This record gives sequence, structure tokens and C-alpha cells, in this order.
Amino acid sequence: MKHSTSEKSCQLCGLEKLMFEPPPIYCTPCAARIKRNSVYYTATPPDRQYCFCIPCYNDACGDTIVVYGTSIPKAGMKEKENNEETEEPWVQCDKCEAWQHQICALFDCRKNNGGQAEYTCPKCYAAQVGRGERVPSLQSAVLGAKYLPKTILSDHIEQRLFRKLKLERQLRARLQRKDYDEVPGAESLIVRLISSLDKKMEIKPGLHEILQEENYPSEFPYKSKVLFLFQKIEGVEVCHFGMNLQEFGSECQQPNQRRVYISYLDSVKYFRPDVKAVTGESLRTFVYHEILANWIFRILQISRVHKLLHMGMSTIERYLSMLRKAAMKNIVVAVTNLYDHFFVSSGECKAKVTAARLPYFDGDYWPFAAEDMIYQLQQEEDEKEWHKKGTIEKTITERAIKASGQSDLSVNAAKDLLLMHKLGEMIRPMKEDFIMVHLQHACTHCCNVMVSGNSWVCKQCRNFQLCDDCYKAEQQREDGERHPMNQKEKHLLHAVEITDVPGDTKDKDEILEFEFFRSTEHILLFCQENHYQFDTFRRAKYSSMMILCHLHNLTPRALTLTCYICHRAIRVSQCWRCETCPDYDVCNTCYQKDGRIDHPHNFYNTFNDNKKALQLGVMQLRKMLDLLVNASQCYMDCEYPNCGKLKALFRHGKRCDIRAPGGCFPCQKMWYLLSLHARECKKSDCSVPRCRDVKEYGRWQRQILDSQRKVVVMEMMRQRTAQVA
Repeated sequence: MKHSTSEKSCQLCGLEKLMFEPPPIYCTPCAARIKRNSVYYTATPPDRQYCFCIPCYNDACGDTIVVYGTSIPKAGMKEKENNEETEEPWVQCDKCEAWQHQICALFDCRKNNGGQAEYTCPKCYAAQVGRGERVPSLQSAVLGAKYLPKTILSDHIEQRLFRKLKLERQLRARLQRKDYDEVPGAESLIVRLISSLDKKMEIKPGLHEILQEENYPSEFPYKSKVLFLFQKIEGVEVCHFGMNLQEFGSECQQPNQRRVYISYLDSVKYFRPDVKAVTGESLRTFVYHEILANWIFRILQISRVHKLLHMGMSTIERYLSMLRKAAMKNIVVAVTNLYDHFFVSSGECKAKVTAARLPYFDGDYWPFAAEDMIYQLQQEEDEKEWHKKGTIEKTITERAIKASGQSDLSVNAAKDLLLMHKLGEMIRPMKEDFIMVHLQHACTHCCNVMVSGNSWVCKQCRNFQLCDDCYKAEQQREDGERHPMNQKEKHLLHAVEITDVPGDTKDKDEILEFEFFRSTEHILLFCQENHYQFDTFRRAKYSSMMILCHLHNLTPRALTLTCYICHRAIRVSQCWRCETCPDYDVCNTCYQKDGRIDHPHNFYNTFNDNKKALQLGVMQLRKMLDLLVNASQCYMDCEYPNCGKLKALFRHGKRCDIRAPGGCFPCQKMWYLLSLHARECKKSDCSVPRCRDVKEYGRWQRQILDSQRKVVVMEMMRQRTAQVA
């Protein structure tokens, strides 16, 4: 089988050459996106790639450009033009020799190593079945989304979604005076959690230094989750909806304790059927709203947050109607915005205006903007303008200082207040884009969400509530300063015990880690590198199929087992394992040979049980990581049977000229293991080879991702500010 180089039309879609949408290219130093047809420079040292826009290239003094502490010689850079296009690949039928686009044919190009994979086009396949030469397959060659591991969260959302869809269809049929089966309904929907990881987010150094007097933590632990919705259309499961969540539990310190952040949310328009729901909106919108509402309701059940849902940016505007529905159903208690809740201290609110109260989320807008402002303040301080008399007073009025709840300002406190002032001025014109949803009542005075003790509610005022601490402080005030103001009647506050918020927010779902789906950035980068695009329906079908292929083949570069009989490698998701004997794994060929292998115990297979495959993969991964550390310290014959194999990989890596980026499989396997090890390793003197280099490479990647996200977010905010103005 060969790839076509001709201009002939595809025998399936009738079109000729089709080009992919080009992936974005960003300048490494400034993170600005390089425009199409613009000239830029590129350098590719080992394991890294740098791109430089013309301004950064010209502004660099001397013969080198310093990027994140690394000097890149200009002499080794290549000048390129951002006009490259990639054509969709072709595949040829081995029967009729007709050419089709691989995307039209839904052909898994990963099977075509060496160009020898057999392929029969749909027309020839149908003809063979019609002549009785072939038996039609009842099962797709690709395992579907329903075979992905189920979780408590995905089951909860699915069950409630199906109930709501059934009720909606019944009401629609009643209004149209038709039978239930006569009105179209959403079929073949599958919700799956494809990633659930424990992570830690480091606080940027500038903000941490300013807030050190507030005992601000240096990092926040959280659970990162990625949720997908699939629907089978025309025999192929299409990914319609994706959501990336950050959940901060009760073990996390303030201000992130018991908070949740939707860091990414997107959907496509190919949902079936394309009809209006009984509520007047499209059925597609109805489904997406129900997924969000059911996720929020799940949070209420397990009290995962305390309860604050932060939804940033204008992309969430279409979900405001869902929040209104949730408020009507008492799922949420209040909807406000970041500015009104944290930047304004007026009326009876007595909360201190400080950046230490702002929830700090990975990839959010304000941490990027704050770090830039702190850098500017530091420059002013270095120029000794900060210490000039009256500088702070000219910038911040006495009224603002009093409203902040502060009186005696230290240098850091002044910087904190000035930072909040500048951030507030930037956010205020577009504050409605920074939606905050309260799932639990907050104290009117301190603005902290109340999760234990009593809530002191006013009998007259609708939204006045105090926590226990603020109620005690209220009792110490003079009558004229005590709530309610200017009222003859006293003792209007009565206690309501808070009993519906458990103290433990431990997530009972298992850890789920798929190699390319650890975060939004990894998913987008993975799709860009493989041209998995959703701009057309045909590409959405193919991209969804390939994503499922990867999800069903757990980390194939590293997680492979060895058949006990033939000693060949087996994928974790495709083996038979003894229920009694540890590490007794058998490939499918050996297991089915002669009907049954000669072994006294029972076996279980992971072909149709991806959850067991995942558990097996995690266990195998832990063994390999432990073996990696052992092999790096072992200098003699070892009791570990595979220690010698890892040592051989170490030796191979020293002399290999192809390396992982060039496609060397042993190097890719070792690089993946080293990456997983370095992600958890905290030792500065680790004995594992290249551990320090991999950690440095990871920091470099995070810096680039942060820079790119910052540019994208700042550009979105700039455009939004221009629209508001």
C-alpha cells in the first residue's frame, strides 16, 4: 500500500487535494503568535525547538539570543516563512486500487508502519459481503467510548442526563400530540472522565513575595479532571463536548480551599438530532446545560467545593441561562462576579481588600496580569521612586486605604493594595465576564463561605448572613453600628445550623492518567501535532476515532508486558493475566493455541474490560518506575529480572544518534519513563540518569505554555475591553 501523489479525486467524497488547518506557531521569547505568511527564525537544539519572531530576533544584542537561561546562537538559526501547508494523507484500496482520503476512509494510519497494511475500501468491502466472500463484522475495529473506564462522576452525570432527556422527549411528544417514538430524541450518548489526576500548582514568585506577611502558601494541591461527551453518528462515535476542571478540596489552604474552576470548556455543532427542546433552546444546548448542572449537583452531594464555581472569560456567556436554571432549582445560591466579590468593600462588607483572598487557578487571567504589574512595581522600586515621599498617597487615596480595611501600610501591604487597585481598574469594565457561582452562602462581613457552625440570618434582610466569628464581633459593636442600622427592633439575627457540608472532600474516583490527556494544553498540543481537527464533520468523526484509539491503548511506548510463553511484547490493554500468579501474562495467540494453555489457575482478559486494563497499567507503571530507580543504583547482578533490560536502555541512550524526536522507539520508551519519574521526583541529587535534565525540560515547557496562555488571555481581554469601550 502506498500514499497517493496524484491529483485524482477521492473515490468517497469526490474531492481532490484537501489541506489541514495550519497549527499556530508562537515566538518562544515573547509568546506572540506568528502571523501567517510572516518570516520567523527557528532553532532546534537537542530535545527542544525554539521559534523567534522578527522583533525578538532583531532586538537581541550580539550573536546569541538568551531564552529562559539558554543561549541560542543566531548563526545556527534558519529563516522560514509561516506559509507551510499539510495535505490530508491518502490511502489506496488493495482490491480496486482506488484512492481515498484517509479521513474519508476512517483509516488508522498508525497501522501502516512500512506501508504494508492491508486496506479494503467500503465499496469493495460491501461487494465482498454481497458475494458471500466475507462475513460482515458485528463489532467496530475501534473500541468505543463505552469501553472506557466508568467512574462515579461519569455514571452520575449519565444517569441523570438520560432521565432528563427521557422526560424532555415525553413533554415534547405531548406538546406535538404525537407518540413518544414519533419525535426524535438524542441517542447513543456516552459521558466519560478521561483524566483524573492529583496535581500541585506553584504560586508565581512575585505574588508570593508580596503576600508573605499573609502566610500565603507556595503551592495549592488540586484534582485535575477532563470530561468528554461522545455520541454515535453514522456508526462512528463523535466527541461533542469537553470540559477541563480544577477541584480544590478541604485539604487545600485558603483562598483555594473547597473551590472549583472550569479552566476550559468547548463544544462542536454536530449533535443529532438538530431540533429544539421543549424549553425553546436547541436539544444540543439542553444536553450541555444538563451535563454542567449535573456536575454541579454532584459537587453538592459530595461537597467537593465550599462552594464557589469560578467561570472565567466571555466564552461561558452561552451558559448563563443554565446558571439561571440552576438558581431557580436552588442548586446554586448566588451568581456574582470576581470584581464585586473581591475588589469592592462597601456597605456592610468588612472584608479586607487583598490579593490573598483571590482564588488562584492554573491558567486564569489575573495571575498573569498580576505578575506583570508586580514586575513593573519592582522596576519602580529599583529606580528608587517607590520610596519617595507621597508616591503611594498619590496613587492610592486615603478613602481607598480606609475601604481596604488597612491602616498602617508596610511596603508589601502597600504593593498588595496598589496591585488590587490596578487589577480592579483592569477587570471592572468587563467584570460580567468573570462569573462566580456560589453553591453555599457567604458571610456578608468577611465574604468567606460558611461550611460549618452556624449561619446567623437576619429576619428582615433577604441576603444578610454572618458566620460565627463575625457574629461575635458584631455583638461587641455599639448599637448604632450593629446590624440592622437605624432599627428600633433588636435581636433580628437568628442561628441556622449548617449541617449539609461534610468535612471530608476526598474523591472516591480512581486516578485516571492517559498519556496525552493530562490537561487542556496536552490535549490541544496532541491534536495539533496529529492534525486531529473538528472544523468539519468528516474530520470530527476521524479525530474522535483516533482519540478513542489512543485512549484504548494505554501508553503503548512504555507500558508493555511480556508473554510468559512466547516472550513477545503485549500491550497492557490486550493481554490475559493469571488471577493468582503475579506477572503471569499471556498474549492472545498463546492463550487460544490448542484451546487452552497448560496452567492450573483462571485468567482474566483486558480486551473488553478497560478498567482492569487501566488498573493493570497503573500497577505495571509503578513497578517500572521502581525498577528505574533500582537500575540507576545497581552495579551487579540483580534479583530484579528486568533490571538488565533497563541498564541496556541506559547504554543505548548514550550511543544513539537518532534519539526520541527522530523516532527511536527505545529512546521514546526511556524518555517517557524518565518524564514520569521526574514529575514525582523531589530529590536534587537523584541518581536516575538525566533526571535533572528532564526536570529542567519540564520547567522550560511550563514556562513556554504559561507565556503562550498569557498572550492568548491578554489578547482576548484586550479585544473584550475594546468591545466594552
